[in-house]
Amino acid sequence: MVSGCFAVWNLNDGSGEVTGILSGLMHIPAAMNGFLEKALPRFRGDERLVGVAAGGSWIRGTLDEQSDVDLVVVARDDAFAQMMNDRMEIARGLGPLLVAFTGEHVGEPRLLICLYGPPLVHVDLKFVALKDFAARVEDPAVLWERDGALTALLAATKSEWPAPQLQWIEDRFWVWVHYAAGKLARRELFEVMDMLTYMRSMILGPLVMQAEGQRAQGARRIETQAVSWVPKLRETIATYDARSCGDSLEAAVRMYRELLAGKDLVRRTEAEQEVMEYLKSVRRD
Repeated sequence: MVSGCFAVWNLNDGSGEVTGILSGLMHIPAAMNGFLEKALPRFRGDERLVGVAAGGSWIRGTLDEQSDVDLVVVARDDAFAQMMNDRMEIARGLGPLLVAFTGEHVGEPRLLICLYGPPLVHVDLKFVALKDFAARVEDPAVLWERDGALTALLAATKSEWPAPQLQWIEDRFWVWVHYAAGKLARRELFEVMDMLTYMRSMILGPLVMQAEGQRAQGARRIETQAVSWVPKLRETIATYDARSCGDSLEAAVRMYRELLAGKDLVRRTEAEQEVMEYLKSVRRD
């Protein structure tokens, strides 16, 4: 079920503070709507903050009941350190918080990953200083701001989603294939399956999405944005069986070779030849 939609706010309360939820009308899931109706006024009441913006599915127009709420919480530069110290307390004040943890595992210590409920709502709160708001991979929607601070920075700067670094990948790929082949030789099949998952997420998925002119975000949305590649990706999914693991590893290599065909980079040809001979030798299925 989805709620109606947020009304557009464009108010000035006499203090120079402009508030807003969306620059247009948008249907959102009811649980998310309920969370934001309570959370946004609480953000607005914190004098240390200059604004809140939303990214992810929000700006792509693909919100559904399974979506996360990706919020960027922007603090005054002189208040950022304090905000980081208080972020768990801030999260608790936004709604019925079930659990929260920081995002070091994804390389983002400023991130607080939260689960609220009931009803269950997954909310990612990324706390940033105003001076760092311009450094971004996408253009978020400003939900609320003071004195147009976020809008001004977005207008003056450009977002950039990082593209796959082909040479970085080539310098590592054959070592990873060798690692998986060694685990196959030992019949440590879960390790082989894990490496194949890593290859889909970190190598094949981004390369496929780049080839299709899409944002290289792992293997997300390949089913709808890169449909023609789905059969080949399916071949890289192994079952707990040595032959299946070997076949899937070879399928991953075929995909990799196809995706990098004609690319201008230094090929690690000798490593490729030796590793593929090794893979052939350890396949005893």
